[in-house]
Amino acid sequence: MMVRIGIFALPLVAFLLRLGGAPLFDVDEGAFSEATREMFARGDFLSTYLNGEHRFDKPILIYWLQALAYLAFGATECAFRLPSALAAMLWCYAVWHFARPRFGADTALAALAVTATAIGPFAIGRAATADALLNLLLALALFDAWRHLESDKRAPLLRAYAWIALGALTKGPIALIVPGAVSFLYCASRGEWRRWLRFVFDPRGWLILVALTAPWYAAALALHGQEFIDGFILKHNVKRFTGTLEGHAGSLFYYALAMPLLLLPWTGPFIASLARMKADAGTGSDNGLRRFLWIWAGFVVVFFSLSGTKLPHYALYGATPLFLLIAVHRDELRHASPHLLPPALLFALFAFLPALFAMLAAGDSGNAYYRAQLAAGPARADEMSIYWSACALAFALWLGALILLRHAAIWQRLLAAAAIQVTLLGAVVLPWLGAVLQGPVKEAALFTRDRPETVVTWRLDVPSVSVYRAAVTPSRAPESGEIAITRLDRVPDEGYEILFQRGGVAVVRKRDEP
Repeated sequence: MMVRIGIFALPLVAFLLRLGGAPLFDVDEGAFSEATREMFARGDFLSTYLNGEHRFDKPILIYWLQALAYLAFGATECAFRLPSALAAMLWCYAVWHFARPRFGADTALAALAVTATAIGPFAIGRAATADALLNLLLALALFDAWRHLESDKRAPLLRAYAWIALGALTKGPIALIVPGAVSFLYCASRGEWRRWLRFVFDPRGWLILVALTAPWYAAALALHGQEFIDGFILKHNVKRFTGTLEGHAGSLFYYALAMPLLLLPWTGPFIASLARMKADAGTGSDNGLRRFLWIWAGFVVVFFSLSGTKLPHYALYGATPLFLLIAVHRDELRHASPHLLPPALLFALFAFLPALFAMLAAGDSGNAYYRAQLAAGPARADEMSIYWSACALAFALWLGALILLRHAAIWQRLLAAAAIQVTLLGAVVLPWLGAVLQGPVKEAALFTRDRPETVVTWRLDVPSVSVYRAAVTPSRAPESGEIAITRLDRVPDEGYEILFQRGGVAVVRKRDEP
C-alpha cells in the first residue's frame, strides 16, 4: 500500500521539488516570463510584448495562467513555472485515469510512474513555457477521442473539442492537427471513413471550438491586423513547418534519435516495446486501443520529421501513448542489464558533470561565452561538496534498492532508479546547472536593477534580464553613459568600463565621448 501511495505521489516530487531553485533559462523561459510581466506593466491582457515589442510566438492561454501565478506569488521563478508544473502533474494523473479501466490498476500506476520520471516530461514540466500545457491538452483530447470511438457516447467527443480549443489558445493549429490526423489514420485503418467525418464535423463540437477560440483570435486580429497574421500565422506556424526557424534544423531522423533520449531512463523498455508493435496493431488487441496508441506516436514522429524546424520537445506530443505502451509491456522485459544500463550512465553523468564542465571550459573549442560560464561551475567548494554528496547518496540508494529488489521485476528495479534520479535532478542537479549557466545573467541583472543609468542588453539574447530588473531592457548597442549587459568576450578593448563581471557575463558602461 505504501509503495502505491509513493508512486502516486511521484508527480508532486518530480514537478514541485525546488521548482524555483534555478534561475530562468534563456531564451524561452525568460521570454515567456517577461511577456507575462509586461502584461501587468502595460495593463494589457489581450496582447503580449517582449521588451516593448510585439510577441506573436504563442497564443494567450499560458500567459493568462502565468499571470494568475504572478498575482498569487509575485515575479518569482516558481510562480512563472507553476502552470507548467501543474499541467505536467495533471498529465500524469490523466494517463493513470485513462489507463485504469482499460489496462488495470497496476498498469495504470506503472504508466503514471513512467510519465512522471521520464526526462522529457521532467524538462518541460519545470519550464516556464507553453509545452507542458499543450501536452496535457493533447493527451486529454486524444483520450476523450478514444472514449468516443470505443463507446459512441457524445460527451467525450464534446470534451475533446473543448481540449482542442484550449490547445489552440495555447500553441495554435497543432492542437487541431494532431487529434484530427490521429483519429483519421485510426478510422482509415479500419475503413470507418464516415465515422471519422461525423467525428470531425460535429456541429456542437465546432460550436464549442469556435466559442472558446474565436473571441481572443478575433481580438488579436482586430488589434494587430496584418502584423498578427504575418507574425503568428505565417512566421510561427507556416514557416516553422515549411522552413527552418531560429536555426533549429535537423535531419530526417532527428526525432527517431530524440525520442529514446526523451524517454530516459525508460529507453530500454521503449525499444523492447517496439518489437510488439505488429502484434499490438492487430485488430483484436484491446479492441484496437494499442493500434490507436501506436498510430498516435507514429504520426507525431513522422509529421515533425518532415518539418523544417526541429526542436526535441515536439517529439513529446507523441510520448503519451509510449508511456502507456511501456507500462503495458513492462512484465515482458528480459535480461536486466540492457534496461538498467541507461540509469547507471545517467548517475555517472550527473556525478561527472562538474568535471566535464571544467574540461570543456579549459579547451579552445566551442563558444567562448559558454566556456567562461562553465569555468565558474566547479569554483565554489561548498556547493560542489553538496552536489557530489547528493550524487553519491542517490547512487548508494539505488544500489541498496537493487539489493532489496533483486528478486523483483526488471521494471520495478528500473522504477527505483527513475524515482531516485528525478528527485536528484530536481533537488540538486538542475539548480546547480541553472546557477552555472544562468546565475551570472541573473546576478548581472540584479546588479543593474537600482542603477539610475539606462540599461540595455548588447550582443547577448537574455530576456530574463528584464524579469529580474522588473523593467523593459532594450536590445541594442549602448549610447554614451549607458550601461549594457553583454558577453565578456564581445566587449571592445577601448571606450568601455567594466562595472561587473561573472562567468562570461559583463556589465559595462560606455564612456562619454570627448
